[in-house]
Amino acid sequence: MLSMAASVGLLLIAAAIVIPIASGGFPQSPLYKILFTAGALVCLVAALFNKAPKSLPMRERRWHRIEGWSAIFFCTAAFFMWYPGASSRDWLAFTLAGATIRIIVFFRGIRASKKA
Repeated sequence: MLSMAASVGLLLIAAAIVIPIASGGFPQSPLYKILFTAGALVCLVAALFNKAPKSLPMRERRWHRIEGWSAIFFCTAAFFMWYPGASSRDWLAFTLAGATIRIIVFFRGIRASKKA
């Protein structure tokens, strides 16, 4: 259930990132900001309440915890989206950091499942 919520949050974040790219610039409408912030908050709530099973080894549980940090990066990016003094590279940098963590954890999970 919570992994489904995290997936919905990531889809909202992806949609919010595509809007400025598709429109050729940052539109005056705050729709992409609202979508991004909602997606970041959904990811954060899913990360807060998603616990790794005790049956997993400690190393795998740490990877679950690291995945939660990507939600914190996305929330920081959402903050910089709304902060008046920030430029677009600020929120994009935190978004890329969160996405990098998600990608690393994803490929780590594939590698761990092949070993098992």
